[in-house]
Amino acid sequence: MSPVAGLLIAWGILTGILIILLIYKSTLTMHEDDSIFLNESESQMEKDQVEIIKKMNKITPIVKVLGALSGAMILLIAGLFIYNGLMASTTLQ
Repeated sequence: MSPVAGLLIAWGILTGILIILLIYKSTLTMHEDDSIFLNESESQMEKDQVEIIKKMNKITPIVKVLGALSGAMILLIAGLFIYNGLMASTTLQ
């Protein structure tokens, strides 16, 4: 297996995890309210919203790091692909 193929597999796994986290994050935001007006009897709704915000705050940095890594890896793969192509074309001449 070539290094480019190994990087493509690693990039695919990383991007798959990123997509799963983005889907999970979007399902969390569907349940988040912009503003809620509560009285004392609806305190459970407030607790639910606080839990959703905690989960969002935990996921957001992970999504940013995985997105940056995925972008950097695809640029590396493209660079290696171009480099291999150039090296192959210079050896043919």
